[in-house]
Amino acid sequence: MPPRPQNKGRRPSSSRNRNRYGPPKRSTKDEEEKAVEVDGEISSVLAGTMFRVRLESGHEVLAHISGKMRKRFIRLVVGDKVKMEMSPYDLTKARIVFRMS
Repeated sequence: MPPRPQNKGRRPSSSRNRNRYGPPKRSTKDEEEKAVEVDGEISSVLAGTMFRVRLESGHEVLAHISGKMRKRFIRLVVGDKVKMEMSPYDLTKARIVFRMS
């Protein structure tokens, strides 16, 4: 009698990925490595939780609060020092991720 196949009619293990449709999932670590971290000071408060932030180099950028800061009701006022993440593709906009003082 010939030996039976090992997989017993199942698909190969490489096709057991449940999310095989659509684009592959990107890890958040890759996105965090791409962001540029800079420090700045809030120069004006705008409507809709938007802020004008002056960088140490003298440039001003438009920034919004990150989701975790909104969730924790972190208040920002003019003169606060903040840490921001900027995309290397658009250096005029940023996301505020931390209030230092």
